[in-house]
Amino acid sequence: MPFLHIRIAPRRGTQVDAAALACDFTRMAADLLGKRADLTSVRVERIEPGDWFIDGVPGERRLPTGHVQIQVTQGTNTAAEKAAFVARAYERLAAAMGPLHPASYVVVDEIAADAWGYGGRTQAARRLETDAVATAATP
Repeated sequence: MPFLHIRIAPRRGTQVDAAALACDFTRMAADLLGKRADLTSVRVERIEPGDWFIDGVPGERRLPTGHVQIQVTQGTNTAAEKAAFVARAYERLAAAMGPLHPASYVVVDEIAADAWGYGGRTQAARRLETDAVATAATP
């Protein structure tokens, strides 16, 4: 049940297909991090280049940039899985906007299972229910 927030500051006049980004990042979350696509939410936010600064320099005077943050339940992914996601996410942003400024970030934010959930139930509560069912089914 990840949540992805993709912020992009492409060069003026560059068209970026938000729906294609959302689909591709949903697939990456499923393929690289083992997340359920049907529970993956994505927000794509376009930032005006003049409103994004790196070293005090506004975007219209430098390469395009982006910031991808994916929130996942803590402890559900290995370091290798997270590294693969970071690399692929950066590549996908570059494919959408051209060469990126190196200060374009991808963050895998791990949140404790008792601190978030969906459908009104935390991930910790879901895990407890699953464990209880498994224990009851064991002869």
